[in-house]
Amino acid sequence: MRSWVPIALAAALVVAGYGRGILKTQYEYEEELYLALDGSATLNVNASVPALVALRGIDLNVSPRGRFERERIRGFFQGPDATVTAISSSRREGRRFVHVSVDVADVRTLARLAPFAWSSYRFDRQGDVYEFTQQVGAPAGKAVGDVGWDGSELVAFRYHLPSKIPSPSREVERGNILEWEQPLADRLHGIPIDVQVQMETESILTHTLLLFGSTIVAAFLTFAGVIWWVSRRGRDSEVAESRT
Repeated sequence: MRSWVPIALAAALVVAGYGRGILKTQYEYEEELYLALDGSATLNVNASVPALVALRGIDLNVSPRGRFERERIRGFFQGPDATVTAISSSRREGRRFVHVSVDVADVRTLARLAPFAWSSYRFDRQGDVYEFTQQVGAPAGKAVGDVGWDGSELVAFRYHLPSKIPSPSREVERGNILEWEQPLADRLHGIPIDVQVQMETESILTHTLLLFGSTIVAAFLTFAGVIWWVSRRGRDSEVAESRT
């Protein structure tokens, strides 16, 4: 009689998930950069094989039944100033997706690697702030045929920055995460993306550790004060009794 209740509850949870952003947007191509204040960075790329071919020009089989060409992908992302730390694949919407992580000692050297040569990078200190810029230019424009795209596909560039952003140009997630989003069709046509962001010179980790440390010190001093007060009351009481 009440068999509809679980279904209604599941539907409500899904709707609530969308409302709170629990269900993450799925991108056809995504670059996710983790930047440190010393300029080192980890860049994760999550992309469908067709998007990787069309946008970056790598020679891969775009068929969803094609084998996962791990070594070819590794060679494409590897470079003298870059280390590929992880490669994996998955399937979604009838297409194979590639997931690659690359470490570099200097974020500005990413432009020397074929996968990221469509961008220029700058990272330096400007007075009381650090400034990071990335300008994404034209794609490779390699034809991939009909791979099932329906025009709703999206591209994203996401940045996990090491410190707070004093004057963000767009909505910030959790204080230090910014995202630039673009339709895949616009990216294929080379509509540029211009990322400019300033950040404080003190890392969020350092600020958190200092706050945590000061909280511990304050708690310790409070605890010590309570012990001193109790001890002092005890001594005062003993003195009063001895006089009596």
